[in-house]
Amino acid sequence: MQLSDFDFDLPDELIAVRPARPRSSARLLLAEGDAIGDRIVSELPRILQPGDRLVLNDTRVIPARLTGTRTRPGAAGEGVARIEVTLLEPRADGLWSALVKPLRKLREGEEVVFSPRLTASLEAREAGQGLLRFNCTGEDFDAALAEAGAMPLPPYIAARRPADAADKDDYQTVWAERPGAVAAPTASLHFDAPLLEAIAARGVEITRVTLHVGAGTFLPVKVEDVTTHRMHAEWGEVTEAAAAEIAATRGAGGRVIPVGTTALRLIETAARASGEIAPWTGETDIFIYPGFEFRVADGLMTNFHLPRSTLMMLVSAFMGMERVRAIYAHAVAERYRFFSYGDASLLLP
Repeated sequence: MQLSDFDFDLPDELIAVRPARPRSSARLLLAEGDAIGDRIVSELPRILQPGDRLVLNDTRVIPARLTGTRTRPGAAGEGVARIEVTLLEPRADGLWSALVKPLRKLREGEEVVFSPRLTASLEAREAGQGLLRFNCTGEDFDAALAEAGAMPLPPYIAARRPADAADKDDYQTVWAERPGAVAAPTASLHFDAPLLEAIAARGVEITRVTLHVGAGTFLPVKVEDVTTHRMHAEWGEVTEAAAAEIAATRGAGGRVIPVGTTALRLIETAARASGEIAPWTGETDIFIYPGFEFRVADGLMTNFHLPRSTLMMLVSAFMGMERVRAIYAHAVAERYRFFSYGDASLLLP
């Protein structure tokens, strides 16, 4: 299985840089069995069946992108340097791992000032990343970060425009609750309050789980033999109540449909040990590619993914490689909008 098996041509103009408004007005490609249909996300209540269960990721994206200055008094030519930081994850020792650009311009112990309320010092370097200690913690840190930080837009959007005030709402699900992600579970960005109400009225149940999406989700696959690729780890939790709800739906013959690849990866992780969904907490680096045996998910709502990415491998495992090629050829031909702010698909094998 080669990396080139998951490639396709995508015109640049199909990469979305802003979301649809309202959220549920985005287009929805419905792939059910051998059929492909063109729908709208707001039609989901008519597509889903009573007794189905949607599984939603309730992670909250933090404004993880920071710009600050490092000052060296009396240093000729190097007195002030602009430093850009993208937070990756907090560590148990109170430090944050972060991408720091340019890392070479920051010495250990030096301070970066992001705002009057928020500063950080470089404690160490590790695997090309910086380990930062901030001047505040807890709620004080959250408030200062909200004031100084910007949303960490994916590289394919950030290369086309900077993050702005609109992204603080646009790049967050309406049910976001548990802070910790540095990337959004983007299939969930299509949901708004009226759509959730209509789904509930249809008799479709909802379960929430948590997977804190990391920046590693955007890392390219660098090996030609995809089976040798190593996934990044992300923290997640399936509570006892969530596992019981999902198990009850499966027992009653309903369909379990995760919204987004993050929710799918998490519930499949939680079923690895016994073959059945179970409560689970920890870090998952599960890598789903063709040949994977799905034990929980009966369907998947997801956006359209990057060529040669692990997410293309995941949807190919779920629907079959030839089927996915046909789905993506249809999406390109019909001018669907791609990636994080793009349109959605509902995949029902």
